[in-house]
Amino acid sequence: MKKLNSYKNQLALMLILFPLGFAIQSCEQKVEASEEKIVLETEKPEYFLLRPEVENAYGYSHAVKIGNSIKISGAVSMDDEGNPTAVGDIEQQMKNCYADLEKILKHYGCTFDDVVVENIFTTDMAQMLEKSGYRAEIYKNNFPTGSWLGVTELALPEFMVEIELEVHKAE
Repeated sequence: MKKLNSYKNQLALMLILFPLGFAIQSCEQKVEASEEKIVLETEKPEYFLLRPEVENAYGYSHAVKIGNSIKISGAVSMDDEGNPTAVGDIEQQMKNCYADLEKILKHYGCTFDDVVVENIFTTDMAQMLEKSGYRAEIYKNNFPTGSWLGVTELALPEFMVEIELEVHKAE
């Protein structure tokens, strides 16, 4: 009987010490891992102004890049002085928006294939839906995620569509 109790005690002791050994080993590995140097590179925003005088007058930057992400504020159909163009023609306004967006994408070495989010704001959803086939010429591979929002008005009453983008630039 004493031998049986001795074996039970030894077995119980092994069952306690065995997991304890693993736990200690695991803690040592965590300490070693935490002692590794961690170097964080600070990512400074890179701003871009498509029409500096207009954007400064209204108080916004047309785009900003931080790391691999680029946020492009809403493009509208305007000339270099900020005057609305293609008034009353939603299809041409949309084309003008994409032309401006393409200039910004090129500045950062991107194409529409790099766009991951596209949000469209329009004062006339019915017309926008009717003319939206043009987007297939812009997005040749995949359409991005995004939202289409019908709004009462945009920054100026002549604007019928505004398009903003988010881009991921693979390094």
